[in-house]
Amino acid sequence: MTIFPIQTLNAISPVGLQRLDRDHFDIGTAIADPRGILVRSADLHSMQIPRSLYAVARAGAGTNNIPVEKLAALGIPVFNTPGANANAVKELVIAGMLLAARNLYHAADYTRDLVAELALSGKELDAQVEAGKKQFAGFELPGKTLGVIGLGAIGVLVANAAHSLGLKVLGYDPAVTIQNAWQLSPNVEQVNSVEELFSRSDIVTLHVPLVEGTRGLVNAQRIALMPADSVVLNFARGGVVDEPAVLEALDSGHLRAYVNDFPTAAGAVHPKVIALPHLGASTGEAEDNCAVMAVDQLADYLLNGNIRNSVNYPQVQMARAPGTTRLGIFNQNKPNMIGQITAVLAQAGLNVAEFTNKAQGEHAYTLVDVEGEVQDDLKAAILSIDGVIRARKI
Repeated sequence: MTIFPIQTLNAISPVGLQRLDRDHFDIGTAIADPRGILVRSADLHSMQIPRSLYAVARAGAGTNNIPVEKLAALGIPVFNTPGANANAVKELVIAGMLLAARNLYHAADYTRDLVAELALSGKELDAQVEAGKKQFAGFELPGKTLGVIGLGAIGVLVANAAHSLGLKVLGYDPAVTIQNAWQLSPNVEQVNSVEELFSRSDIVTLHVPLVEGTRGLVNAQRIALMPADSVVLNFARGGVVDEPAVLEALDSGHLRAYVNDFPTAAGAVHPKVIALPHLGASTGEAEDNCAVMAVDQLADYLLNGNIRNSVNYPQVQMARAPGTTRLGIFNQNKPNMIGQITAVLAQAGLNVAEFTNKAQGEHAYTLVDVEGEVQDDLKAAILSIDGVIRARKI
């Protein structure tokens, strides 16, 4: 029986790890030649990739700490867990919106200072509280417009929750999936451009990955489109916001507040910024959900070759044909790859029982169940095909 060594580079919830049965998996932090890596925040960019490695699974949605394209070129799928922490982030976004609307963060600091710094108490404290509360007057959410950029699992939950709180909600996502579109409330209006969303929103919240096309998505030009006294929420990634532009808009009074989960030296001390210490998925429930999803996807790939929620390879799932041997083949996405692979199988006297091939960008993945005895030299024959990256018998 094959046992797959799994290396954990961060603390992974035991709720997830216990799903890896010890008959098939050996789990530890000091595995020398891992077949799989489980990771949360550890930086893999500077890590030497073991030749033994088959897959990486991140217990979270973002993969900026993982060299995704480098691993794709090696035939190593990278799994993430979209939606597993969606409720935790949604709740934090709604909390951030309320913090900004009612000035709760600064009001609490004010009250604490009255006692801690001025040592007020009793009637004197009551009088100062009543005298000072006017400076923290806020606004109510009903009647305001929230613009949601990115309608993935988190964005959809945020949009629906905001509508239930009485806000008018605009959404923008040119690549929204059918599944997420079905989950979106029909009361959410989808707009045609980011500029339209900014110009019509009192509050903008971001739910997009940090890629070249989203870096600096919130910039001076788009902030200028927003109504005066508006709010920006960023619980996506720090780089999707041009922070100097936001700070300038806060100083001018055009923006009321910037609430984010990615503190910087300049932003954390600004009086109109609420900077949280990356709390997005910091709940016990979210950590458990992410670990379970990451572990299940990694195990299914190692045991069955199925790929679910990979960021660098297509989704490929196939039920095993009884009495067959399964092969998993990574190849470049170019013409005649399928023909060459099946020709090699035919030359080896293997009958194809089930076959599926899907591509994503420059790379493709093939799962094939064959009837007949698989000889040791078959892998070398498949790897000799120009464009094949990696092959394994599963």
